[in-house]
Amino acid sequence: MAEKSGRKIVARNRKARHEYEILETYEAGIVLRGPEVKSVRAGNIAFRDAFARLEGGEILLYNLHISPYEPATNQNEDPTRVRKLLLHKQEIRRMVGKVEEKGLTLIPLDVYFARGYAKVTVALARGRKLYDKRDKLKRQTQEREAKRAMESGE
Repeated sequence: MAEKSGRKIVARNRKARHEYEILETYEAGIVLRGPEVKSVRAGNIAFRDAFARLEGGEILLYNLHISPYEPATNQNEDPTRVRKLLLHKQEIRRMVGKVEEKGLTLIPLDVYFARGYAKVTVALARGRKLYDKRDKLKRQTQEREAKRAMESGE
């Protein structure tokens, strides 16, 4: 997948937009070691239960599963190791205040390459309740049906 802005999206966290209400997004670099880069380029990523946490003035990404790159068997890292995210200090300071608010968390939305560097879109989000998810699905269905009715009526 390629976008107009020169980004090559490698993987998307599809559940994130359903499970969470996205408030703000940030672009962050991700620290990868050795063959992890080739594995990411191949799209061998799983977002299941991935989240970011502020620790010691840094943002760390947990549970992002990057499968081992097969040709480099002896150099592979632990697939779910903690990875550091690279952001400006101002952005980190802004996040610290907001994450301390009740119910806000940092979640990765997608991984992509921009100008040869691996990047992650991290979102400041609030978890949705079950009834919020149902309301959203109902609204989308109604909009879809209304659009079909408009198109068939013309």
